[in-house]
Amino acid sequence: MPANDPYGNNPAYANNPDYGNNPGHGRRRDGEGRNRAALIIHTIGDIAAGFLGLWILLYLLEANQGNVFVGFVESVASWLAGWAQDIFTMETEGLRVLLNYGLPAVIYLLLGHGIAARMRRL
Repeated sequence: MPANDPYGNNPAYANNPDYGNNPGHGRRRDGEGRNRAALIIHTIGDIAAGFLGLWILLYLLEANQGNVFVGFVESVASWLAGWAQDIFTMETEGLRVLLNYGLPAVIYLLLGHGIAARMRRL
């Protein structure tokens, strides 16, 4: 008997309660896919906020701008916060960076966690 028997007659799946008992041939209907999608959205929001927070930290600690890693973090953060640049124009450069990159970080966190929580409740 082939291992990928489409009719559910494979004895290897005899102890699996999810196989052969529903029309999805082993696919669970308990929202597992929804939870995975919510986790992905949650993680993307966290990563975006992480890059923005890391750039704020590197800038305030006056990291070497010529370093490849610092340049990479700056370019990713600038791309993520491009829509929010110069919302706040301050004389103090550190405060300007904190607000112009911190606001998108907070928004990405709120959106990522909010959308993920909503998806899990559906």
